[in-house]
Amino acid sequence: MKTLDTAPAPGVTRRTAPAQGARSSRRRAGWWVAATVPAFMAAVVLSICIGGQPSSLQDAWHAVFTPDGSVMDVTIRELRWPRTVLGIVAGICLGLAGTLVQGHTRNPVADPGLLGINQGAALAIVAATALVGDVPVLTQAGLAFVGALAASILVFAIGSAARHGSTPVTLVLAGAAVTALCSGLVAGIVLLNDEALDTLRFWQVGSLAGQGNVASMVWPFIVVGTALAVFNIRPLNALALGADTAVSLGISVFRARAAGIAAVTLLAGSAVTLAGPIAFAGLLVPHLTRALTGPDYRLLMPVSAVTGATVLLLADTAGRIIARPGELSVGVVLAVIGAPFFIHLARKRRLATL
Repeated sequence: MKTLDTAPAPGVTRRTAPAQGARSSRRRAGWWVAATVPAFMAAVVLSICIGGQPSSLQDAWHAVFTPDGSVMDVTIRELRWPRTVLGIVAGICLGLAGTLVQGHTRNPVADPGLLGINQGAALAIVAATALVGDVPVLTQAGLAFVGALAASILVFAIGSAARHGSTPVTLVLAGAAVTALCSGLVAGIVLLNDEALDTLRFWQVGSLAGQGNVASMVWPFIVVGTALAVFNIRPLNALALGADTAVSLGISVFRARAAGIAAVTLLAGSAVTLAGPIAFAGLLVPHLTRALTGPDYRLLMPVSAVTGATVLLLADTAGRIIARPGELSVGVVLAVIGAPFFIHLARKRRLATL
């Protein structure tokens, strides 16, 4: 009798073990999420302190809070600090856009470029260069945003024209078609116009240097895109269970996807405008974040924003270290480091599936 009294009932064991496992998983996720903030702060400090001429934490503190006009103060305040802020903003945009596009297309290898954003921006720049000649940097930024916006609108319009409306498959196919079209037009223009080729060659590398004045152009679009991303969290959690389940929960699939694609367009278009077509950030960051937080977009979305900023700052800082006293573009560093790392992630089935 004593053994029977003290032994747990089978039903109780079956109910409590999953709950304990879920609590343990949430606790581990909470620790990982908390670790992203110190990592982000460390990336900011490294970005400010490391450059062609190294500086200390004391130099950075002096330049930010008690500047006296020294060479290091000017370097930090006018070069490194604006570049760091630009990296944070572009990283947040790419992290959110990558998470949104993977969620809406249900494609683990999707990135914002899947919607034709990068090639649309490139087409606008090379077409303008071929027509009017050399285009100033600020004008290039505006053209990049317009081209990215036009390409993504075209993708969504084509994807929504299907009999059953926009679906992950139609969006992916429309994105591939528009991307191929824009790529072909870009190739044709640069073959016929050397000036357009030179402009494209320098723009498509992607860089955070010397782009601080562009941020004033796109901040309203970043704010709107971020707000749409936040409002898209609940629909994405529902859509992860399937379109039919989302409808039964009161979610309008068309409105959810329209809002999501609009957010991707504004955020990725802003990132392309700020820093050029930086490869792998929008692809890699959602996978890294999903490994830390799990599939719940209430955690996945904000942590993707922080992780995107951290990854971009670290890549930019690494480029300054590797090629000192010069520097490697952040786009080059991310491509070289991100490609093998993503292959490693893709081999883990748990991280590669959505």
